[in-house]
This record gives sequence, C-alpha cells and structure tokens, in this order.
Amino acid sequence: MFGAALALGVALSVSTCASAASLTSQKNDPLATTATPQSSTSSQPVAQANDVVKTTLANGLRVVIVRDTLAPIVTTEINYLVGSDEAPEGFPGTAHATEHMMFRGSPGITQDQIAEIAANMGGAFNADTTQFMTQFFFTTPVQNLDVALHLESLRMKGLDATEAQWKDERGAIEQEVSRDLSNPDFKLYTQLSARMFKGTPYAHTPLGTRDSFNKTPASMIRQFHEKWYAPNNAVLVISGDVDPQQTLTMVRKHFGNIPRKTLPERPSFHFQPFTAYSQTLPTDTPYGTVALAYRWPGIHDKDYYAALILADVLGSQRGDLAALGYNGTALAAGFTANSLPEAGMAEAVGAFNRGDDPKPVLAAMQKILAHAAAHGVDPALVKSAKQNTIASFEYQRNSISGLANLWSSLIVMNGLDSPEALIRNIEKVTPAQVNALARKLLDPAHTATLTLKPSSSGAATSSKGYGGAESFSSAPSKPVQLPEWARHSFGKLTVPHSTLNPVSYWLPNGIHLIVQPEKLSHTVLVSGSINTNEDMQAPAHQEGIDDILNALFSFGTKHYSRLQYQQAEDDLSANISLGDNFGLSSLTNNFAASMKLLAEGELHPALPQQAFSLIQRQYAGYYAGALQSPDFYFTQGLYGALLPKNDPFLRYPHPQHVMQMTLQDVRNYYNRVYRPDMTTITVIGDITPEKARQIVEENFGQWKANGSKPDVDYPAVPLNKGSSIHVPDNSATQDTVTLSEMVDMNNRNPDRYPLMVGNQVLSGGFYASRLYHDLRSTNGLVYTVDSGLSLNRHRGNFSINYGSDPQNVSRAQTLALRDLGQMQNTPISELELERAKGMLIRQIPLAEGSYSDILSQLTSYAQDGKPLNESAIAAAHIMKVTPEQIRDAFKRYLRINDFVRAVKGPTPQ
Repeated sequence: MFGAALALGVALSVSTCASAASLTSQKNDPLATTATPQSSTSSQPVAQANDVVKTTLANGLRVVIVRDTLAPIVTTEINYLVGSDEAPEGFPGTAHATEHMMFRGSPGITQDQIAEIAANMGGAFNADTTQFMTQFFFTTPVQNLDVALHLESLRMKGLDATEAQWKDERGAIEQEVSRDLSNPDFKLYTQLSARMFKGTPYAHTPLGTRDSFNKTPASMIRQFHEKWYAPNNAVLVISGDVDPQQTLTMVRKHFGNIPRKTLPERPSFHFQPFTAYSQTLPTDTPYGTVALAYRWPGIHDKDYYAALILADVLGSQRGDLAALGYNGTALAAGFTANSLPEAGMAEAVGAFNRGDDPKPVLAAMQKILAHAAAHGVDPALVKSAKQNTIASFEYQRNSISGLANLWSSLIVMNGLDSPEALIRNIEKVTPAQVNALARKLLDPAHTATLTLKPSSSGAATSSKGYGGAESFSSAPSKPVQLPEWARHSFGKLTVPHSTLNPVSYWLPNGIHLIVQPEKLSHTVLVSGSINTNEDMQAPAHQEGIDDILNALFSFGTKHYSRLQYQQAEDDLSANISLGDNFGLSSLTNNFAASMKLLAEGELHPALPQQAFSLIQRQYAGYYAGALQSPDFYFTQGLYGALLPKNDPFLRYPHPQHVMQMTLQDVRNYYNRVYRPDMTTITVIGDITPEKARQIVEENFGQWKANGSKPDVDYPAVPLNKGSSIHVPDNSATQDTVTLSEMVDMNNRNPDRYPLMVGNQVLSGGFYASRLYHDLRSTNGLVYTVDSGLSLNRHRGNFSINYGSDPQNVSRAQTLALRDLGQMQNTPISELELERAKGMLIRQIPLAEGSYSDILSQLTSYAQDGKPLNESAIAAAHIMKVTPEQIRDAFKRYLRINDFVRAVKGPTPQ
C-alpha cells in the first residue's frame, strides 16, 4: 500500500510556485547589458551557430532562440533578474506576490483573458520566484507562439494589481505559505538560512510570510513591477520547432518598442562568520534525518566549479557516505549542494529509523568528511564526476522545455553563452583544486548539525458523515471575449498530427519492444516496465517483499560487486535504474555496452544473504515508523472507507512479518513475478529499430517465463458510502483534504470521455476552471485544487484534493461539491466545452515534447493493452462529446452524498 523510497535532506534552495532553478544576476554575463539607458536604437549583432540564435535588442532584452524539432511545440521562458533579494525591507515576499499578480491582468489583457488564452494553448504554463530571479513559462503548440509572445510583452509593460485583485490573491498565496510551513524540511531550511546568511537577503526565503502579505498594499506590488520588470532586466529564451530568424522577427515586433529602464541599485552581500550550532525539530515522516550543513561557494565564486565537482564526489554512489546505507549504519546517506549567486549551501544527510539513536549515523558522517578534508578525495571519483556532469548536458537536449531551462540557466545562472563554455570550465577542474576546497569547506567549526526526529500525532478519528450536499445553484462561468490578436489562433479545433512513428515488435520470449528513432542528440533512452502488483502476487504475510527486492538490486550482480557495477556505469557515462521499473540513459556510442550492463543488473542480481539481512532490518524499522505516521493513518483511513474489508489494496507491511521473511522468499518472488511476457521495453533516440531489436534480443532474448501469466489487476468492488476521517498532524499548519469515492467505471468504458472533458471544466486550466475560480480566485481558500478520475480494468475512483486553513475546510468543500452538483444538473456552456476540448487536444503534442514523456506515454499504452496511437483515438472521441453527455455522465457516475472526506492536519473538523 505504500512504498519505502527515502527522500533525504532539507531543501537547499527554494523557489515558489514551480520547480527551482538556481540562477544569477547579470554579473559576468557576456550577453548582459548595462542598467543605464543608451542612445543606440539598433540591436546588437545576431550571433548564430547551427540552430541557436542569440542577440540583444536595442532596449536591452537578451534573446536566445534554440531550434528543436522533436515535436511541433515551443517553450517560451522569460527570466526577470529580480527576486526576493530585491524585496523591500520587512516585505520578503514582494517578488513572489508580483509573480502571482502577473496572472491577474495587465493593461490590455484581463485575468480571465490570460486564463482563457493559457487554457486554449494547452494549459502548460507556470512561474516561479527564487532569491534572484522570477521566471514565466509557456509550452504550447508552435502555431500559438505569437500569442504567447504578445501576452508576455503586455505583462512586461505593466501590471493592474488592484486592491480587490490582491485581496483575492492574497488568500491563495497565504495558503501556499501554510502548505510549505507544514513541511518540517522547509521549517528547518528557513531557520538555517536565517543563521547562515544573517544580514543578507539570503536570510529569508522567496516565499514570504502571512504577516508581511497582510501588510502589503497592492500599490507596493505595482511599484515593484514598475522598478524591475524591464527589457534590460530580462532574458527571453525560446526553444522548439521554430524558424529562429522568423521567431526573432516576432520577438522584435512584440518587445522591441518597450522602453528600457534605469534599474535600482541591487542589494549588497556582506556575509558574517558562520559558526557551528545544533538544532532538532520534529517531523511527521516515518524515518528521521540528520544533516551536516555548510556554507558553500556561490556561482560568482572562483571556486564554484570545483565545489560543483566536490559535491558530486561526496554524493557518489561509490563514495563513503553512500556506503553508510549499504553497511547498515544508516538507512541511506548522501551529499547535496546548491549555489545561489553570492553563496550556497550544502549538506551531508543520513537517514535513521524512528526510535533509533541518530548519533552513530552522525559520527560516521563526521568521520568520513573529516577524512576527505584531511586526506582528499579519490581522484577516480573526480574523473567520473566531471565525465558524468558533461554527459548530462547531452541528455538535457532531449526535452524542449528542458532545453529552454538549460539555456536560461547557462546565461542567467552561470553567465555563459553556450553549453560548451560550461563544459570547458568543468574540464579545467583538477583533483588538487577539489582537495584544497574540501580542506577549506568541511570545517566542523563552521558546520550546522541538524536533526529531524519522527514524532507521532495520533491515530485517525472517523464519523459516518460530513454534512452532505448543500446548494448547487451556482451559475456557469461568464463568457470571455478574447482580444482579436489571440482569437485568430484558436479557430477550428482539429486533432493534431503526431510526429511519432514507433515500431513495435513482439520478441519470441514475450517481451513487447517499442522503438522510436530520434536524432536530436547522440543519446538513447530506454524504459522497461514489468507489469507486477505485489498486492495481488505476494503470498500472505509477505507484504513489503517488492520493496526489499527492489532495494537488493543495488547490491551488485552475479558477476559484479556493488562498486564494480557502479564503476562500470560511471565509465560509460550511463544512468541505469533496476527493478520492476528499469531504465537506461546512454550515449549513442556506448549503447550496446550500456544495454549489456542493464541486462546484467536486471536479469542476474546477486541477491546476497548479507545484504538481505541488512535490508530486512532496515525495512522492518522503516515500516514500524511508517505505521505511526500521519500519512499512513490518512491513506489507510481513506481507502479503508472506500474499499471493502480485506481488499488487496489495503494490504500493508507489518514489521514482524518482514522479519520472518527469508531470502528464498525474495528469490521465489523474483523468479515468479519478473517475466518477459509481462514486460515492455521502449527505446527512443539515436538508433534504428533494427539495431535496437538486435541489441535488446542479444541481452534479454534468453530470459524465460515459467508458468501461466498472472492476473495483476485489482478486482471490481461495490460502491462506498459517505463518511469522514480526521488525522492529526502536529507538524502541519494547513489541512490536507481529499474528497473521494469509488465509481462504477473502468478504463474501457466509453463514458470516460465525457467525464474527462467535464473534469477539465471542473479543475483543468488553472484560473479557467470552476474549482480554481470558486475556491482560489474568488475566495482565496486554497492555493491549489485538483480533481480527477483514476481508472483501471475493473474499478474507478474520483477525487477532489486541496489544502486550506482548518477553519476553511468545510467552506471549500461546500463550494467544490456545489460546482460538482452544477455539472450534474446543467449542461456546460459551449464556451466551456470548446475550452475543455481545446485544452485536452492541444495537450497531445505537449506530451511528445521530451524523450522521457514519449517513453512514458508509449510504455503506459502498451502496458494497458491500448494501441500506441491511443492519444489520437481519444482525441477523436473527445471531439464528439456534447454538454448533455457530460451532464448525464456526471449525474450517472458521481454521487454527491457518498464522498469520503479525509483530512490530515492540525485541527479536527
């Protein structure tokens, strides 16, 4: 019922609203322009190499355009060189608030129009704020590029941010604060930052605080935008299937007439000495962590690249820290680092079981780091770290949105003009430089010792009801009139043409092999999936056996020790994962050797007795902690109310049963469950289908299955009745809420298409959806809210999920169920239908925008027994859906009064 993956460590960098990217200001950037207006009216010369165009417009906007023909989509990423560093004193979340308000409207574009445009473009848009930069992303079908650029130019020019708008958005941003402050890792990070970076802007996170937001007027947000949102304080990166010169013409049309500004003076950084201290906080996780944290070189530091390699060496799976997880000292251990422009933070982290003493883990980590400081690190690990870091840039070319982020990072973070420049800096790093830096940085006198210690909050409390349904009289969303420049791009909706043309083979032993050739990079990626289900396949009292088996794969093979296998992987600059979901990232020239190594690990695991005894003890301890965690009580309570007693999904590991398990039990499970006729292998990249089949057959062709194929699908179940549970979580400041029910629906039922389209109206498209409009935009009760169907062959589930302050849980629930009831009683408008269909169908090419997305899609279709062009088939069905079909499907399958409400948080409801 739950896995045992260990997420180690506190967050070393923070961004708000989207994934973090560590980027810098203009310092040392060869493409940077000065902050003082210039008299020139012409752009700088256009630098062009292959499919990359770089230039700086006369107003200072730096532009990079990278052609990538993987799919007919494009990503725009505009990076403003302003973040929480520039926030006014006492208002640390100003940059974050400005980012939020950029979605509330600007002169020439309203909030509703922004939401409508984003939904029509496929809904792949977001933003984030870091200490020193704010980013805005769009990924959309390529024909919408002009619309995306027009929208971003309007948002650069100005910001509405009325007091009424800010009042509504403030509630949502405060829920984001509550969500993050419910995370013990984040709490520890904020307190560490305050001490490590005291007296500098890094002492506070970009998130902001509820108190500061309550004091922030809308006028301050408008002033912040006016000061910092300027073309000469921004970098625009565009990647995708575009003509670079034509795209540059579009950029000049939309951004060329925006005047540059004289930028304010940026804050200075004067770091105080950081001295050792210790701190312990409670955590709601099943296991504890102990960390040794260090101030680390910033990106502007001369030692930055040596520090990058040092962190990789200390975090290597061949290193002494990782060995603590393999010799029984810790559950797992490692090293991570992240650098901001002026300074960074790094930590060695070890995990321990609930109830265990963390001191032995801490002592072992201190000894390892002291040895590295005194005697240096293994030069072979330095070589591997450099080699793998350089290879990683080739792998990053396999994603259109990832490519935009890579170039943004290169220019804004590293102050470089190409990946090659970054590679040259890495190549220059020597073992002597790394060792000198280890002596300097790994000093106990300047080390924070941090512990997150598990604590219990108590079991779930339950009741039979939660108040039931209330009024469902809300009106549909009002029609949105798009501006003419946007309206023409969203004309007649058609099923997009897929650029995929996979070749499908069935090997003699039953493996389904799928190959999609691509030539974007000199790499090949592999995804392998064995269709297994421990709940259906493990014998009684052997719950957890799949976790234990997967953990044992990392202890080597019948021909390689653990370290030998890892070294072979490093020597090939490959990334290999093993288990029931296995995979490979390989450079083209190394593919045959890498596949041989993958097959060695997957088909010939050592499964040694000593390692089994270690993993057995570790997981027994982990499960003992998990059974006392709020997450376990929450999940068990929710599904215990949804499913009949003794349903296989409700199985979970018991520590005493784990300790009774034998190695032979694990080997028997492996031999029975790991079968070629239940396996799909998908290959994408720089290889022909014929060559891929040859190499796969050479390495996996002798794999044989024993006995008949198993049934791994959960059985059908009766529909549940409504009830409510509450799980106390003393470490949280916000309630996490799920409203869920079983539905009489499976993944073959044609009525799933009206439900899919209706769910887009309900929660798809951010501000454009009913739930976002009512729970976030209008009332500020939540930061995020989503709903969705989960379907398999015999059963289905529908859920609504959100987080809110405890006093607002019921109010948010009433609004959510009211919106759901409206879907059942009144056909949606033609506008909403068009928007929902457009969003679903325009998302189809977006799912082909990276190698990993393509692998996931093709593998999923194959494992579900669906045709590989399932997306096109689904699109054809979606095109035919009517408002009445949506109403009827919602009325037939969803039962307002039978939801189970599960709440995890500080206060019972």
